[in-house]
Amino acid sequence: MQARFFGHSDVGLRRQHNEDAFLADPELGLYVVCDGVGGRAKGEVASKETVDFIWEWLKREEPALRAAAEQMAANPDGAIGSLTRIMRQAIQNACYMVHSMGQIDPAHRGMSTTTSALLLCGTVGIVGQVGDSRVYLSREGEIVQLTEDHTLINYQLKHGLISEAEAATSKSKNVITRAVGHKDYVEVDVHALPLQPGDRYLLCSDGLHGYVETPADLQYLMDLDVQAAAIEAIRFANARGGKDNITALVVELTE
Repeated sequence: MQARFFGHSDVGLRRQHNEDAFLADPELGLYVVCDGVGGRAKGEVASKETVDFIWEWLKREEPALRAAAEQMAANPDGAIGSLTRIMRQAIQNACYMVHSMGQIDPAHRGMSTTTSALLLCGTVGIVGQVGDSRVYLSREGEIVQLTEDHTLINYQLKHGLISEAEAATSKSKNVITRAVGHKDYVEVDVHALPLQPGDRYLLCSDGLHGYVETPADLQYLMDLDVQAAAIEAIRFANARGGKDNITALVVELTE
């Protein structure tokens, strides 16, 4: 299955520099968005290094990815197990490496990043997630959020500790509970999903999805051509305030 894609990143209207990073490699089938955390601790270094570390790991495992794709029909559970394990290892390795960079260089100590990754392999997609960047799927007119935010607000909502109304006004909106590089190990959410021609995926930082209030906010974006969708996503977020860096990476599957 082939893919068309376009990614765009913008500093927004209130930040001095861009700590987001993204990567797209259609040959490898890998798409990643990271949102750096750390400010003076070089969040932009954490995000850029993380997309590179994930790519390097998966590039090295390319023969195993191909083997898993070939085994999918005969042994789907084994193939999916291999793919999810490789994605988890790639992100955990990036976590260890970014954390180590901070331990070696005091100027980088404390830097970390969110990570949302999509790997297209044969007829299966593998999603890896740490933090509060997101992956959305648009399929047959319906939009689904494929990732779960690793934030204090989301944790409190899931456990009934606060209401939706309280969450909307909470001062803890930007507190994330998992990040790549904060420690030398991180728990990674990984899951697989079947791919279909016509699927559209949006990988984005919270500078975009923080302004998404209804599915309609995304539906009109996902109906555009991939390049127009990514550019319009930036305009949309800046029109709503642009309080953070904004990154949108749109991927469309074709035959």
